[in-house]
Amino acid sequence: MFRAYLKVVDSCPVCGEDLSPQRADDAPAYLTMLVVGHFIVIGIMSEDELFPNAPWLLIAGLWSLLAIGVSLAILPRIKGALVGYQWAMRMHGFGGPGKEWI
Repeated sequence: MFRAYLKVVDSCPVCGEDLSPQRADDAPAYLTMLVVGHFIVIGIMSEDELFPNAPWLLIAGLWSLLAIGVSLAILPRIKGALVGYQWAMRMHGFGGPGKEWI
């Protein structure tokens, strides 16, 4: 579905479906922050209860790296799911008037 990290191809290489009408905009980034933020905050709060005397600079660095890594890993998957949802719901020109729908 992607030709680069987050760049959607213009058409599907298998079936030829036109993917250019997709409009993901900022939704994938927002949903990624929503998901990752909840898990990171829960982890930080749990870690603070389990290890109250841990050096805060080390812990902040580790949680920051984990948040960045997880965000970069799930962002393309969330964008792909959003484009698939738009296609399934016939949003933004997918399967609209004048287009064949299988």
